[in-house]
Amino acid sequence: MEQRVTEQAEKLGTIVSIWAHPDDETYGAGGIMAAAIANGQRVVCVSATAGELGTDDPVAWPPERLGRTRRWEAAAAMAVLGVTDHRFLGYPDGGLAAMDPAEPVERIAALLADVAPDTVLTFGPDGGTFHPDHQTISAWVGAAWERAGRPGRLLHAAMTQEHLATWSERYEQWQVFMTDERPVGVAEEELALRVHLTGADLDRKIAALLAMHTQVAPAVALLGMEEYRALNDEEAFVEAR
Repeated sequence: MEQRVTEQAEKLGTIVSIWAHPDDETYGAGGIMAAAIANGQRVVCVSATAGELGTDDPVAWPPERLGRTRRWEAAAAMAVLGVTDHRFLGYPDGGLAAMDPAEPVERIAALLADVAPDTVLTFGPDGGTFHPDHQTISAWVGAAWERAGRPGRLLHAAMTQEHLATWSERYEQWQVFMTDERPVGVAEEELALRVHLTGADLDRKIAALLAMHTQVAPAVALLGMEEYRALNDEEAFVEAR
């Protein structure tokens, strides 16, 4: 019998959830974070950037306007999920890979040492979509985790083989991948954590995503709400290697 997401989240203890852009955390771990909060667990969510370059129309959405709006959207999404500790590191969107990692790694290590999490959630080395910011934050978090003495478990977001078999064509239409590379699906037995969201748990995650209108509106228009919900009902992680 499959465990409820609240039962799975309970095993994660205090969670630090670290991502590149606001909306990454909700796509990757919104259901898990919300369930942990509902259990009374501490959740600290971190966004490295405000996602100020995340648009196909920079004339209508110059960086200052989009960054400001995405912070508002993220605040609304966090309110839906119940996350009250959401921190922005203030780094430049699209510019993480060009930065000297010393300062951000030290900063994240200090955060981990202060919070002392039982579980750290972030991207895997491929960044899911091969976005350089996603890949860089994965590397930074890994280095910071080592520097902080490996507090808790470090889990990397992953796509299952089943998920990719179902949705790979739609991902291509959505144009989510940043290079010609594609993620390799993970077999179920390799997973450290996998949740399937249904009912109110999925409703809450979708409500949080829809709060980020500047980012999700094109996907909802492409997929339709029924498919958009189905595509986002799974969250999966592997142990960091």
